[in-house]
Amino acid sequence: MKAIGALQAHPISHEESLFEFEADKPVPGPRDLLIKVRAVSVNPVDTKVRSRIDGQLETPRILGWDAVGQVEAVGDAVEHFKPGDDVFYAGAINRDGSNAEYQLVDERLVGHKPASLTDAEAAALPLTTITAWEILFHRFGLTAENSKGKSLLVVGGAGGVGSIMIQLARQLTDLTVIATASRDETRNWVEKMGAHHVIDHRKPLGEELTRVGMPQVDYIATLTATETHLPTYPEIIAPQGHIAVIDDPDNLNIMPFKLKSITVHWELMFTRSLFQTDDMDKQRQLLNEASRLLNDGKLKSTLAETLSPIDAATLKTAHEKVESGSMVGKLVVEGW
Repeated sequence: MKAIGALQAHPISHEESLFEFEADKPVPGPRDLLIKVRAVSVNPVDTKVRSRIDGQLETPRILGWDAVGQVEAVGDAVEHFKPGDDVFYAGAINRDGSNAEYQLVDERLVGHKPASLTDAEAAALPLTTITAWEILFHRFGLTAENSKGKSLLVVGGAGGVGSIMIQLARQLTDLTVIATASRDETRNWVEKMGAHHVIDHRKPLGEELTRVGMPQVDYIATLTATETHLPTYPEIIAPQGHIAVIDDPDNLNIMPFKLKSITVHWELMFTRSLFQTDDMDKQRQLLNEASRLLNDGKLKSTLAETLSPIDAATLKTAHEKVESGSMVGKLVVEGW
């Protein structure tokens, strides 16, 4: 089968940062689905894994953790899928990714593709939906009932995770949602996603929150630039509030949160698959619930741009765009 991978941590401009090669078609294990990949999304995790390869690998690392495809074969212990099913998923970071014609994925990490969406529209969603869902409902423990009168600040609202988090919070909780954005393009985008208020993260967050009548918030999802905004968070978080972090700050001093008894959560949507936790199947369940909400028109795709075909040159372009830090929504590459 055709695959695209990396052997060394080259800059994306390097000729061999990503390259095409032939690999054996994988054979499913007991809980695996063999999926014929039709569309993939590129996320910051792809660029980070590529740029952090240690030394020279013997076998190319196949990247890609967001995809849509069709089940071609199933392992003998698979319970929820059959050949011919259209699916969407993010997969596991410790296995080969989706930048290949075929991929093996544990069925507990896979959802049925929303029938109302195109392949590209659906491929934009799995990784970010899992991340946002786990923050809101598994880390923060939010429900429609316990969120009444509470507020959420989404720092980086126009990115992939922020875009779907705003929608999930509006549809499934009673939170007042404030999102950060600094350009007309990104402000318009987060308003389209459903944010009640938009503030500018280039300005002091406390002043911006006061401007919209919300001087303190109960929940903060810090999706980007955590290290930049961290000194402000103890001021703007309400007592006994919650903060979730997904980026990679070099320093995360949480001592200033002690007086307010703040809970700080790390969120990594690959934790369940990395450690084969007993609740791995929650990712299948949440993807299926998101699929239902999408089919019902309560959520919409965060797709912003589509490229084609799936090859090394196109994926290099996609990596460059993601590394620019100016992406709005999600970027998908489709078609072989």
